[in-house]
Amino acid sequence: MKILALDVGEKRIGVARADSSTRIAVPVGYIVVDGSEWQEIARLTRVHNTNFFVIGLPRSNEGNETAQSMYVRQFAKNLTEKVPGARVRLQDESLTSVVAEDRLKARKKRYEKGDIDAEAASIILQDFLENFKVGQTGKELSPSPKPTEPGGDSKVTRVTAGVKAAVTEAKNNATNITKKEADKVKLNTKKAKHKMKTATKWVIGVVIIVILAIGATGVGFFVRDQRYKEYAEYFAEKEAYDNENSVFNFSISPGETIFDIKKHLVAVGYTSDEVETAFAAEYNFDFLKERPAGATLEGYLYGETYEFYKDSSVQDILKAFLAKMGEVIVANHLEERFAAQGLSLYEGITLASIVQKEAAAPEQPTVAQVFLTRLGEEMLLGSDVTVSYALDVVDPNRESYPDNQTALSIDSCYNTRLYAGLPCGPISNPGLSALLAVAEPADTSYIYFLTGDDGMMYYSYTEEEHVQNIHKHCQVLCDVSL
Repeated sequence: MKILALDVGEKRIGVARADSSTRIAVPVGYIVVDGSEWQEIARLTRVHNTNFFVIGLPRSNEGNETAQSMYVRQFAKNLTEKVPGARVRLQDESLTSVVAEDRLKARKKRYEKGDIDAEAASIILQDFLENFKVGQTGKELSPSPKPTEPGGDSKVTRVTAGVKAAVTEAKNNATNITKKEADKVKLNTKKAKHKMKTATKWVIGVVIIVILAIGATGVGFFVRDQRYKEYAEYFAEKEAYDNENSVFNFSISPGETIFDIKKHLVAVGYTSDEVETAFAAEYNFDFLKERPAGATLEGYLYGETYEFYKDSSVQDILKAFLAKMGEVIVANHLEERFAAQGLSLYEGITLASIVQKEAAAPEQPTVAQVFLTRLGEEMLLGSDVTVSYALDVVDPNRESYPDNQTALSIDSCYNTRLYAGLPCGPISNPGLSALLAVAEPADTSYIYFLTGDDGMMYYSYTEEEHVQNIHKHCQVLCDVSL
């Protein structure tokens, strides 16, 4: 079972992760508390495929709960409400930030406050793993074999054995010291009864015993600190190993199509059957429900980079990008803002997918204005990028449509040079700039545009001006094969 740990603060939240099979906690990073922390925590649950959280509960030096404890308890309660199905365990923490900073100093590398928070989270999680058993489908956590060094026992096994020996010795020493001093106190007290007959010596004896007990506790803290320091190097090595062997990054760039994404998924090791099955599956997101029957996921896989475990399914990967699209739609009120332009959510995403392919971000609001104006006047959109997509659907190798003249005549609902209105669906996965360009287009009234050979955009109000711009600025690019 995978577990996430959180070291909760009012400015930052340290994050660590572990797998119950290895029982080794490693720092992940930190989250800034700025109002977006719940979205980031939800993203981490998807990336790490878990809903089990361990949260550090601070206490005072006397072991009592504080105002910060109440803050953490409220955070834990909010977490169960913000992340459906979240399971939370509170783990007492003691001096974790101090130990975390000592660890980082021992590595002799630069670190920030957020790194301390992440390290503290890993200490909290390691304590949890060592002291508790976590049920999973009725089974208890049990130790599993640790990585071993060449020609020797497990490094963690040796460290643990050393720690146990140190703890045992510390306890024995503390017991011997306590017994010896206690005997001494008894003798002095007996003499004092005969000489002074006062309670003063009794008080002093109690104080001495308390001091000795505190000293023994100090030895325990020292041993614990040494254990963490000895673990630190191993944790760092394990984290590097996990990053190299257990996880991978997968990206979708704005403007990529599902054809591109499928190729990328095969390239990282998934089979074509796995990819096709995942793209054909049903996904339970509200914003997908208004799509027409038979629509694909084109347009809804938001451009982002995520980290995935190597045992993640293709569906797990697609869900992460779909979930991000849902967050973007809600955060930017896209449904309402598209409606103000006379478009449904599906139509707005479709138009944004065209804008994404037609222009760079600074020009996208003006290009969106041109297309919206043409739609309002019931003109053909006349977008070559929609024709290219139509060809990708039926003739990706351009065998049946070898030249632009035949390509422009392709009978497809995506061909906006042949059919009025928007194409039958998105032609790419738009980024935020293109989505916002459709939601809030430029305050202009152009009818035509083109990208010149120099990479500049040229706009015009009439077809005559547009033809002139082609002759002046687009002798090469306007003749590129679709």
